[in-house]
Amino acid sequence: MTHWEDLRMAEFPGWVAKARTVVLPVGSLEEHGPHLPLGTDTFHALEVARRVAAKRPILIAPPVFYGMCRSTREHPGTVSISGDTLRALILDLGREFYRQGLRSLLIISGHAGGTHMAALVEAAEVLLAELPEANIAVVNILDLLREVLSGRPDLVQTKGDSHAGEVETAVMLAAHPELVQGSAPAEWPSFPKYLLVRDKRRYWPGGVWGDPARATGEQGEEILEAEARRLVEVISALESM
Repeated sequence: MTHWEDLRMAEFPGWVAKARTVVLPVGSLEEHGPHLPLGTDTFHALEVARRVAAKRPILIAPPVFYGMCRSTREHPGTVSISGDTLRALILDLGREFYRQGLRSLLIISGHAGGTHMAALVEAAEVLLAELPEANIAVVNILDLLREVLSGRPDLVQTKGDSHAGEVETAVMLAAHPELVQGSAPAEWPSFPKYLLVRDKRRYWPGGVWGDPARATGEQGEEILEAEARRLVEVISALESM
C-alpha cells in the first residue's frame, strides 16, 4: 500500500522509515472541454504518482482536487479557490507531513496555471525556510511533459497543445478511458495580450486548447510512463540533498 489513506496507524512508522518522500498530487476541478472530466488535472497527477510508486518507495498523500482557475472560471463545473486558500492549505499539509516524520516533499501539479503554480511555489518556499530538515520540490506536469518531448518530439502531433487537447485526452484514454466521452473540435483560446477580460468564454468558448481528435490511448501510455521515469529522477535528486 503506497496511499497514505489506506495505511493503518501501526503500519505508518514503518512506511515513514521506508519511504523518504511523500508525493502530494495537486490538480483542479475545472472544465476540460465537452469530452473530458472536470477532475482531469488531478487524475493526471495522481496517475503519474502511482506509476512512480511502482518503481520506488514513496508515500502518496490524498490528492488536492482544487486549484486556482483563472481562464476557465466562467465555464460550467469549474470551482476555483483563492491563492490565499491554496497557500494556506499547502502550508498546513506540509507542516503536518513534516510532523509525522516525512522530510522530503514533492508537490506535483496536474494544473499548470501561472497563478496556481506561483501559489504552490510561494508556499513551498515558506516551508523550506521554516522546516530545517525539509527537502521540497514543486513539479508542474506541463514542464515535465516538455522535458519528455524534448527527447521524443514525435510523441505529440499538435503544435502548441495544452488544455484538454491531444495530450490530456491521450492521458485520460490510457488512465481512465471510461471517463472520456468522444472527442472535441480543435480550438485555441484568443485572449487579448496583456488585457484582463470579464467574459472569458467569449475568447475561449469550447474550453479546448489543442486537437483532441489526434489522441490515442497508446500515446497516453507512453506519455505517462515517460513522465513517471522523469519524476523518479527528480525524486532521486530530492532525496540526495
